[in-house]
Amino acid sequence: MRVALPLDDMSLEDKFLVIETVWADIVRNSADFSSPAWHGEILSKRAERLDSGEEEIVDWDTARELLRTALLK
Repeated sequence: MRVALPLDDMSLEDKFLVIETVWADIVRNSADFSSPAWHGEILSKRAERLDSGEEEIVDWDTARELLRTALLK
């Protein structure tokens, strides 16, 4: 199935809302989904960076705001 969205006419906020809506649906219906092996590899690398202090954990609301701010620059 192909879905055409009027991306040129959508605000950045509207685009994020679409992404969040699709992601929420994926999460709700993900019981039969298995992550690919590379997901585990990325998570291991991120855990190493957390352990070494290279990265820190922030809550989802903060992360979303940081992303939005970075995209609007």
